[in-house]
Amino acid sequence: MIKSKCRIKKDDKVKVIAGKDSGKIGKVIKVNRKKNRILIENINLVKHHTRPNAQNRQGGIIESEAPIHWSNVMLMCNKCMSPVRIKMRVLEDGKKVRVCRKCNEIMDT
Repeated sequence: MIKSKCRIKKDDKVKVIAGKDSGKIGKVIKVNRKKNRILIENINLVKHHTRPNAQNRQGGIIESEAPIHWSNVMLMCNKCMSPVRIKMRVLEDGKKVRVCRKCNEIMDT
């Protein structure tokens, strides 16, 4: 299996570029690196039909987020406020950081 270069981390702001929610912007909740999928708040909402149980007395239809593939989103730059590709740069102290390709702003804070 080929290891992919997913540069997206938790709490990043991303824009969906493909799929039913394309054009929407959201915050990353969870990253699953083994399955190459990310969970974004209020994006890719699906409905689950649940039966009544001890936690949920009434049951019914629950709406929750489903993970999408990381290649269908782009990272949003805080400075240029647009979806951008990123590159990795090593600082003088040896720390690797993500850098915006458009404005050369450091993405990691």
